[in-house]
Amino acid sequence: AVRPRISTELRCQCINTHSKPFHPKYIKELRVIESGPHCANSEIIVKLHNGLDVCLDPKEKWVQTVVQVFLK
Repeated sequence: AVRPRISTELRCQCINTHSKPFHPKYIKELRVIESGPHCANSEIIVKLHNGLDVCLDPKEKWVQTVVQVFLK
């Protein structure tokens, strides 16, 4: 789940992460948010073609593969 955006965004955007692998073809948009004062965790948020925003765990091997494939 992704928190709704607020004007200051001074907190983590991801409440939890999606754990089941899926093909990168379902991804419309990918955002990587590096850790910082707003959040101790790096976050990967994808927007799927069906409009859903999904948080992925950047430490998962399948997520790293999906990101590499999507960015090609």
